[in-house]
Amino acid sequence: MDLLLDPTSLAILAAVGLLAGFIDAVVGGGGLLSIPALLTLGLPPHLALGTNKLSACFGSAMSALTYYRKQLFVPGFWYNAAIATFIGALFGTLAVYLTSETVLAKLLPLIIMAIAFYTLLSPGAIEHAEAKSREHAPGPRRQWLQGLPLGFYDGYAGPGIGAFWTLSSSHLYRLPVLQNCALARAMTFISNSTALLMFLLLGQVNLAVGLFLGACMMAGSYLGARSAIQFGLPFIRPLFILIVIAASVQLAWRAWF
Repeated sequence: MDLLLDPTSLAILAAVGLLAGFIDAVVGGGGLLSIPALLTLGLPPHLALGTNKLSACFGSAMSALTYYRKQLFVPGFWYNAAIATFIGALFGTLAVYLTSETVLAKLLPLIIMAIAFYTLLSPGAIEHAEAKSREHAPGPRRQWLQGLPLGFYDGYAGPGIGAFWTLSSSHLYRLPVLQNCALARAMTFISNSTALLMFLLLGQVNLAVGLFLGACMMAGSYLGARSAIQFGLPFIRPLFILIVIAASVQLAWRAWF
């Protein structure tokens, strides 16, 4: 579909992209801003989701690259997680066209709200008390058990995926918080790219809007990743809690009211 945007709409979309990219690079959850913005512009729901995946690829690629350049992510350690995430996202994106989202939509706010309260009450939720950098790759079994369901979920729905990756990585691998963030951004790039491919094949992507929003999200992601690296856990933890609470409230409102 052709969509002509006036200067005011472009300015709003740019601001949303910058903020969404910033949030996404730190804790995930940028889609809570970008998807409603795309719907407000008049894009149908499936087209909005596909277009958002295009822009999200830019943001997650930039943040993952920023963490990698700071030596916070070792790709060779995580190839099992990458393959599992790709397969999960492939099936998740296909499943969204074959099943009803009604039950998931009602359960999801409760799950994300539980994550928010758990993080609030547990100081070690996003960085284990015994966290340390790994000198070798974690076992493939744990990577597959994590990557398959999280990849499927991001392909199927996606809200809160950054929180799921960060929390599960903290407990599975006991990584420092910045390495948890780096792993989350790299894996969400894989699931975003996989979902984008499927949406492109189905003709559900507005390239012009997605590329513009993606460029803005890329700039925001760079700033967000740099801020996380500079300020660390005292910056990440309260933002993490704020975003997951906001996610649960927004999802609950849409699903129940």
